[in-house]
Amino acid sequence: MLHEVLLGPTLAGAPRHSTALLAEVERAVAAAGGWGSVGRIAVGLGPGSFVGIRIGIATARGLGIGTGLPLAGVCTLDAIGRALSERTPGSASLAVLDARRDEVFAALYSATGERLWEPLVASPEALAERLAALPSPPLTGGSGAVRFRKELASRGAEIPDDSDPVHRVAARHVCALAEAAAGGAGAGEPLQPIYLRPPDAQRWRERDTSKTAE
Repeated sequence: MLHEVLLGPTLAGAPRHSTALLAEVERAVAAAGGWGSVGRIAVGLGPGSFVGIRIGIATARGLGIGTGLPLAGVCTLDAIGRALSERTPGSASLAVLDARRDEVFAALYSATGERLWEPLVASPEALAERLAALPSPPLTGGSGAVRFRKELASRGAEIPDDSDPVHRVAARHVCALAEAAAGGAGAGEPLQPIYLRPPDAQRWRERDTSKTAE
């Protein structure tokens, strides 16, 4: 990995996708030796923050148009799943991301890295019940595993320490998955975001409409 940086929030807690992303992209390109050394642009498709996903995909599309480079989208859960598979080869793994609203995004992977559960959104309690039905506990990682450690561990999930890097989406795993998918089924198709649920704005609009109707 030539360059990787985690863009944390501002001191006020606001995300910095729209203000710092392009600058960090340029630093990554410089570390690679310039745009001439870049063969593909990889981007996370979600699930995750609605706004963050849109900014990431829009930025990748713009860079693709400007450079002529091919684009590759990667499911965020797959990146966590790959990190877990590297940690314990030969064992099933469960990627869990904090979805806010007291919910999680999750996907289960086989020992060979194939998806056993397609990406889903559920309460931590519902996910814990699904875990209880598995023949053996999977290694579990991601921000959702950290936040809801108690609920998932109670059903046998093996969760590394909170500080373990396996809980963070790593650029090298996104890039590796994008490279592996190049030339496969779906390669070159338009980037499709993975939302799994409607954005907050839509929920608020539906709630307000319902109250008005009453």
